[in-house]
Amino acid sequence: MRADLHCHTTLSDGSLGIEEVIAQAKRNNIDCLAITDHDNLASTSRAVVLGQRYGIRVLPAVEISAVDGERGKKVHILCYMPKKPDRLEGLCLRTCEARKHRGKAMALKVMEKYPIALENIVRYAAGGKAIYKCHIMHALMDYGYTTELYGEVYESLFNAKYGLCAEEVRHETESNPDVRFALELIHSAGGTAVIAHPKVYDSFDLIEELAAAEKIDGVEVYHESADEECEKRLEGICDKYGILPTGGSDFHGFYNHYAISLGYKFTPESSVVKIIEKFES
Repeated sequence: MRADLHCHTTLSDGSLGIEEVIAQAKRNNIDCLAITDHDNLASTSRAVVLGQRYGIRVLPAVEISAVDGERGKKVHILCYMPKKPDRLEGLCLRTCEARKHRGKAMALKVMEKYPIALENIVRYAAGGKAIYKCHIMHALMDYGYTTELYGEVYESLFNAKYGLCAEEVRHETESNPDVRFALELIHSAGGTAVIAHPKVYDSFDLIEELAAAEKIDGVEVYHESADEECEKRLEGICDKYGILPTGGSDFHGFYNHYAISLGYKFTPESSVVKIIEKFES
């Protein structure tokens, strides 16, 4: 089974719509797919129906934004197949509203430096609930201020240390829910909780702590950010605590930081089976 359990659509910071992503998954011979838009469950019902039409098993999923309050770091949690997704709606709505305000403030700051209209940015965010940095960069490309999404202009605006919108990261750690609260909510909704791309936010100590306390169900081992040494380390943690290793492309289409196609990374079939069995039990 070829299962890509991490990708995004225009509902968050992806460049392709739900059906476009599913159609591409079919072309790439993917059997099982999870669309994991940031803090947004709007795709789940439609994606499952479209998946059936294309002959692909689509797992309802969402990527929850959280923070490790003890360490002051961002954390992303992949939630798969929640039995009671309505229990997550309030959390997702609050996070999206905070992101919406941050995104607009960020766009207005950028517009002070680069004279474009807000609607030039908003049209790229029309499919979702917030403006992301990729939407701002896409608009700047349209108007000739840069020829690339991620380069000198991006760094001047969004670098965490010196960028025009650097405080964006601080606001996220202040407004996002604590990871432990988010995990409790995911489990109360009957979902499978997996820590996403731990190398990106250096979540290794947190993973050990949560796995030892039986607070997580798995870790995204197979991801572009993880080299062979990192994969082995994460596989060891999964073996030690009996949690699931998962994987996915983290596909964003045109908005990826590097060239990646759907199915670039996969989840082991045994993990997919256990996620489905938990939902069906």
